Amino acid sequence: MIAYDKKMLDNEALIDEAGTLYKGGFISKEQKKFIEKELPDLKSQSNILVRIGFFLLGSFLFGSICGAISLFGVSSERIFFQICCYIFAVVGFAGVELLATQNFRNHGLDDAFILGTLLNVGFAIAITTEGYEMVIATFVSIASLFMFLRYLHVLSMLVFCLSTTAFLFYGMFEFGDIGKAILPFTAMIFAGAFYFFTKKLINNLKERYYYKGLLLANSFCLILFYLSCNYLVVRELSAELLGVEVKPGTDIPFAFFFYAFTFIVPVVYLVQALRTKDRLMLWISFLAIGFSIYTIRFYHSILPIEVALTLGGVVLFAIAFFSIKKLKEKESGLTFKPDRINHSDTLLNAEALVVASTFGMKPEVKPQASPMDFGGGGFSGGGSEGSF
Repeated sequence: MIAYDKKMLDNEALIDEAGTLYKGGFISKEQKKFIEKELPDLKSQSNILVRIGFFLLGSFLFGSICGAISLFGVSSERIFFQICCYIFAVVGFAGVELLATQNFRNHGLDDAFILGTLLNVGFAIAITTEGYEMVIATFVSIASLFMFLRYLHVLSMLVFCLSTTAFLFYGMFEFGDIGKAILPFTAMIFAGAFYFFTKKLINNLKERYYYKGLLLANSFCLILFYLSCNYLVVRELSAELLGVEVKPGTDIPFAFFFYAFTFIVPVVYLVQALRTKDRLMLWISFLAIGFSIYTIRFYHSILPIEVALTLGGVVLFAIAFFSIKKLKEKESGLTFKPDRINHSDTLLNAEALVVASTFGMKPEVKPQASPMDFGGGGFSGGGSEGSF
């Protein structure tokens, strides 16, 4: 299923690990270059700006090919308009396959062709079905999942999550006002089930090439779960979809549940992140807490904005200060000390020894000078000067 040579994928992972060890001071620059030279890997771009540049170049190339094809079919007018996006999608798939054979992955050029293919699949189905949203979301979901499974394209997994969520939403719209009314609870159940499903896949993962995409889907479920029953989201969608007008002194149905959900879920995220040492969930919990505060202030402005910001800054400073003070002396677990992989040379000898045994290199570690100061002399004995 995977289009790339798995040996080269493994080499890419080893080179990334070597870069991490180099940044941590565990191996030298020469050792890092030796590893990169000895392990052939895929053509990828770690610099985001360079990758964006190649993406723009790839988009221009893809657009030029589609434009050239359009010149031949423009005389057909209506018929060509019905099938042109299918042709463009096939061109995009052929381009991605060609780039994969040339070992381009996460390069920018492949991003342009993959996303261009998904876009044309959506347009093609939209033209054929005259804009039937559920069918569009279905085909885009299938195409994006295929792109992720074959080309390990993480952004395709994001497209899959969005299109699957769109399928759920438009599916609930088919049931009329009842479907729209229960949409928050349906989305909450869907996000929760999909979260545990992706969590199980990550724990039982046999091919680690899919790890980043599954981690993205897992994090997406956390965000969707929170937003599905956030008070602000539910109230505004109720007004938009159902025409519910909240008059002074009244509130939306189940308002108490949505209020409680808005504040309890971020706290649960925070506690779980600290318990499991999950940094990604920790960042999501911080964002959720911030959005919860914004939700309440959006409807209940108790203090002027400048006073609220000042008090919020004081509270955050106090939390940060006392947290740092409590954690700065801890050596393990939750601590304020920097990661060893980034700022430590205590394991330099051990890591260099691993590299030496793996690649047959001598670690460049200087021996420590002896703390005992000996005298002169030409034979054994501490302080040998011809006499004891």
